[in-house]
Amino acid sequence: MFMGEYHHNLDSKGRLIIPAKFRDEIGDKMVFTRGMEGCIFGYPIEEWQKIEAKLAKLPLTKRSARKFTRLFYSGAMESEFDKQGRVNLTMTLKKHAALIKECVIVGVSDRIEIWSAERWNDFSEDANENYDDIAEDLDDIEL
Repeated sequence: MFMGEYHHNLDSKGRLIIPAKFRDEIGDKMVFTRGMEGCIFGYPIEEWQKIEAKLAKLPLTKRSARKFTRLFYSGAMESEFDKQGRVNLTMTLKKHAALIKECVIVGVSDRIEIWSAERWNDFSEDANENYDDIAEDLDDIEL
């Protein structure tokens, strides 16, 4: 399970260090793709296979299903870590997430998310202000 928040910068060649704590759970490689709200989702291979199985069940006759799967898969890339634990994300993904320099890597249960620091700060500030209301809207969960 992934959890926590880590801050790293893209290096001069556009590579990003994935925290060692996450790499230990991931293994040698993972799949990155467009995430929601302007971030990048990163899945270990086993979790990616579960996502693929779910997407395969979407009806081809639904326009929104076709659009979503096109964007989700066209932005996807499989990546291995280099010796320093870095990944080199595609320009498509960097553009999607507005990654320029400062990044935040967040553990979210079965995936990691990569955010630009600016977008993460905006999201986090808004979510923190509405934390109780957000929790109240979740009918199916008790903590």
